[in-house]
Amino acid sequence: MNLDLLEALLFVHGDPVSVDQLALWLDLPSTGVEQQLQALDEALQSRQSGLSVQRVAGGVRLTTHPRLQDALAARLGRRAPEPLSHAAWEVLAIVAYRQPITRLEIEAIRQTGSERALDTLLNRELIEEVGRKEAPGRPILYGTTARFLREFGLDSPSDLPPLSVGGETTSSQE
Repeated sequence: MNLDLLEALLFVHGDPVSVDQLALWLDLPSTGVEQQLQALDEALQSRQSGLSVQRVAGGVRLTTHPRLQDALAARLGRRAPEPLSHAAWEVLAIVAYRQPITRLEIEAIRQTGSERALDTLLNRELIEEVGRKEAPGRPILYGTTARFLREFGLDSPSDLPPLSVGGETTSSQE
């Protein structure tokens, strides 16, 4: 198979594409797609391309090479979004490691209100409502989004680094 077609499919699609979807489009088995993805990544690296293959959010996408981020931002005049507040970072970490989780559970961990931080994270599409807890009042459950995974370069929440609390190491989704 010509790697140009795979590269073009990833470029045109933009968002992460599953290996199964690529297999369907390319009429290849998943193992063949994996081999082609590896070959494409190696070809891009060998020619020092401005693009790279990234696995994120359960799929694969073509993205600009990380070494070019600063240069592109400077030339395109992009402004970085306002940084997240300390409270928003705390809430995001709690949601990422404890999802699905309710606002009251978050506030019990933080020992303070979290409504504003939750609103910020919802507006930035880093977290989302993922359901309702089977409890009195059926409180909203929050979890991270595909955008969160893309922003942090993760394939799934299980790829979060282990969390060290009080000398003990735990991972997400325990």
